Amino acid sequence: MRKNLYGCTRDEISSELAVLKLPAYRAQQVFQWVHRKNVLSWDEMSSVPKETRTLFSERFSLSLPETAARLTSKDGTVKLLLRMPDGHCIETVVIPSGTKKTVCVSTQVGCRFNCLFCASGAHGFVRDLTAAEIVGQVVLAGAGVSNLVFMGMGEPMDNLDEVMRAIEILNDPLGRNIGARHITVSTSGIVPGIERLASFRKQVRLSVSLHATNDSLRSRLMPVNKMYPLRALEEACRRYALRTGRRITLEYALIGGVNDGPKDAQGLARIARGLGAYVNLIPLSPVRGVPFSAPGRQQVVRFTRMLRDANVNVAVRRSRGSDISAACGQLAGAGNEVSRGRVRH
Repeated sequence: MRKNLYGCTRDEISSELAVLKLPAYRAQQVFQWVHRKNVLSWDEMSSVPKETRTLFSERFSLSLPETAARLTSKDGTVKLLLRMPDGHCIETVVIPSGTKKTVCVSTQVGCRFNCLFCASGAHGFVRDLTAAEIVGQVVLAGAGVSNLVFMGMGEPMDNLDEVMRAIEILNDPLGRNIGARHITVSTSGIVPGIERLASFRKQVRLSVSLHATNDSLRSRLMPVNKMYPLRALEEACRRYALRTGRRITLEYALIGGVNDGPKDAQGLARIARGLGAYVNLIPLSPVRGVPFSAPGRQQVVRFTRMLRDANVNVAVRRSRGSDISAACGQLAGAGNEVSRGRVRH
């Protein structure tokens, strides 16, 4: 069975060439054609001899997910509905901002952790994505990607081998060269994954979805907390920060009447200060079938002020693409999502 070239590091391609007794520099050529010049077929690699291209095509495929639909938000955000070869769908979001272009990638079809306010786990877990399928999302997002966030469908720490392989490929300076510090890996709180990421040689950023500051509420909103309660999560984050020297970001979805009161702000301030972490406040995006909503604007302002008064570095993150269900927590990969917004095939 042929390997998908999009899921291979440059070193792995070189190893295959050694077996074929081909010069090592051909691996660099092919890698650059695919990841820097964005060609989609072997025939376009004009600097590679035809005989070599034939040998490559016998060992490697250039297979990308099918773009089933493309939705464009009124704010410029683009959501891609991508169909895998087995028929399962995922969603990828492209967020332009001035000269920057951020891609929010998915790591799984579905999600096994079933956070109550998130659409991704509503239909359960199906399977992990391969590194090639993760990289393929970035390829289909087009040229000029400057930032990468692993915050789409699925739990990145639950598929960390493929996530780290994809980062190796996308960070390669001879390829897409997305800077490690422009790559953020998010987690709902998988403690072993945080420990592994601390040992990863790439200086990627860590973002922790917190959303509650006591175990009772967090376990109700995020069942993963029953496996890794807050104390264990805080300790893992503290060890990560000490080992890497990098600041963690705490993501906190504000849910009206649920986690937006003074005690919640005090608890969040305590955790953030203890970790030296940034805080991103995200007013909850509407999700079909979820009985929660965002607090009013004035409550968001009050909550933010309480954190700043407690000397917490905090920002309110503006959700992008909510009109096409592309905002935080809205990605589901369902085919019926393509009926919303303006579809471009």
